[in-house]
Amino acid sequence: FSSFPGMPKWRKTHLTYRIVNYTPDLPRDAVDSAIEKALKVWEEVTPLTFSRLYEGEADIMISFAVKEHGDNYSFDGPGHSLAHAYPPGPGLYGDIHFDDDEKWTEDASGTNLFLVAAHELGHSLGLFHSANTEALMYPLYNSFTELAQFRLSQDDVNGIQSLYG
Repeated sequence: FSSFPGMPKWRKTHLTYRIVNYTPDLPRDAVDSAIEKALKVWEEVTPLTFSRLYEGEADIMISFAVKEHGDNYSFDGPGHSLAHAYPPGPGLYGDIHFDDDEKWTEDASGTNLFLVAAHELGHSLGLFHSANTEALMYPLYNSFTELAQFRLSQDDVNGIQSLYG
């Protein structure tokens, strides 16, 4: 595992998140469910807890966007870059942006929102990419992950626990 330069992390254990907008690919409740499930992945192995805000500024603002979307990191259309997230901190930091040119799905038929959200949340919590191909934080999307049996690799657990215990 690796963390961002300077090892940024949240200085509190209770974080807020807000889903700013939705993809037309999935029903709203499916998006909500994928994000909640992705948060639980990290909650289960750290002292962190999350609660949802429906308005105002949350620690982690989650949105779907295409091409240039105001942060100088344009999306590239279908394929390649699926999403990006910022390390912990104020303002844009901690936020997650999903490329809405992808075909977001609940299964492996397109780009699985839960898997990408769990990976991006790792970044929002302070993890960078892992060199371990088994790790959720490995930089390439693995559509072959068995969703029903999904578990963080020991590398992911070691990484997040190095930041939060």
